[in-house]
Amino acid sequence: MDATGPEFRPHGRLPAEWQERRVIMHADMDAFYASVEQRERPKLKGRPVIVGGPRDARGVVAAASYEARAYGVRSAMPLRQAARLCPHAEFVSGRMRLYSDVSAEVMRVFRTYTPLVEPLSLDEAFLDVTGCERRYGTPHETADHVRDAVRSAVDLPVSVGIATSKSVAKIASTLAKPDGRRIVRPGSEQDFLDPLPVRMIWGIGPKSETRLAARGIRTIGDLSRHDPERMRELRKATTLARGIDPRDVESERTAKSVGHEVTFSHDTGDRDLVLRYLRQLADHVARRLRAKRLIGRTVVLKLRYADFRTITRQVTLPKPTDQTRAIVGAIRDLLGREAGGQDVFRLVGVHVTGIEPASARQLSLISKTRRDSRPLEVAMDEVRARFGDAVITHGALLGSSARMDRERYAWREDVLG
Repeated sequence: MDATGPEFRPHGRLPAEWQERRVIMHADMDAFYASVEQRERPKLKGRPVIVGGPRDARGVVAAASYEARAYGVRSAMPLRQAARLCPHAEFVSGRMRLYSDVSAEVMRVFRTYTPLVEPLSLDEAFLDVTGCERRYGTPHETADHVRDAVRSAVDLPVSVGIATSKSVAKIASTLAKPDGRRIVRPGSEQDFLDPLPVRMIWGIGPKSETRLAARGIRTIGDLSRHDPERMRELRKATTLARGIDPRDVESERTAKSVGHEVTFSHDTGDRDLVLRYLRQLADHVARRLRAKRLIGRTVVLKLRYADFRTITRQVTLPKPTDQTRAIVGAIRDLLGREAGGQDVFRLVGVHVTGIEPASARQLSLISKTRRDSRPLEVAMDEVRARFGDAVITHGALLGSSARMDRERYAWREDVLG
C-alpha cells in the first residue's frame, strides 16, 4: 500500500441486507497513549505500561496498556493506586505533542476512505463509508482495509465497529477490542444490544446505572422495553437502547470545551502559587483555541480541595474570545470570589466552553473595551512555535515556569467532543 491511500480494487454491489442502509464505522485506537509509548520503546512491548507520570505522583492514569488493565488499572485512577495494583508496571509521563502528531496521521488515513470523518478525541472517530463498496468492498472488507491502513501508517492497532448507526457502531468497536472488528448487520441491532449491560449506552453513567438497577433495569434490553414517558430524563438513552440513532457523521464537528488541569505534587494553600498555575493554564487554553481557530464565551474555573471536594465556577464573557488576557482576567476574578485564606488545594483547572469557529468573530471599527491583544498573542505563538515556550511569555507568568516544570507530569489536557 503506497502513501497516497488505499489501493484501488473494484468490487460489486453491497450485500442485499446493507442496500439502502447507512454504513457507519467507529474506529478506536487501542490503549492509544500506552500503545504509542510501546511503539516508541520496543522494550516495553508486552509489558504493563501506565501513562500519567511517576508511580508516586498524585496525578491520575491517562492510559494503561492491556497488560496493565489485566491487573485492574483503569484510566482516571490515581497513579498511586495503579502502582499498588500493578507494582511491576512501567510508569511514563505523557507526551501530548507526540500523541497529537500520531493522531493527525491516523485521521489523515481515515480521510483517504471518506471525507465524512468525525473525530471524537485524539484516538477515535466516526466514519460514514456509505457508498464506498465499489472501491473497498463489503463492510467487513472496508473495516479490514481501514485497520490495515492504520497499521501500515503508524504501526498501531485499531479496533473497528460497523453498524447502521453511530451508537451501535461505537458499542461494536468496544466489544471488538483489542485489535479486532465487529459488524452488526442491519436488522440484528436489537438482538446485539439486548444482553449488554445498560452502562454501554451513551448517557448512562454510574449514578444512572445505580438508579436503573433499583428499578430492575440492568441490561440494554431491559431499558428498551421500558416506557420512555416514565423516565423522561433518560428518553434519549431509551431510544438508543432500541437501536434508533438517526444522527449523521459530522465532518466539521467543533469541540464543546477546551481545557487544562494540573494536580499538585503536594496540597497547597499558597494563593500566589495557585494563581500562577491558573495563569499558565489559561495561557495554554488560549493558545490551543488560537491554534484550532476557535473562540469561546464561557470561562470555567475548577478547584479540587485537599479533602477531594470539587467545585466549578464559571462566568460568561460579553463576547467570545481566544485571548490570554481575557481568560486570565476571568479566572482571577472567579478565584478571588471563591477561594478563602484557609483553603488548601489538590487540583486546579481552566476550561473554556461555548466554543465556536473564530470565523464567527464580529469585528468592530470602534471598540469601547480594552485594546485588542490578539495580534500580539498570535505573534508570540509564532515565536514560541519556532524557538520554544521559554523564549517569550506574558509578564504575569514570569517566575512561575521553573517551579511548574517540576510538576509537568501532573498536567492533563482535554478537548471534549
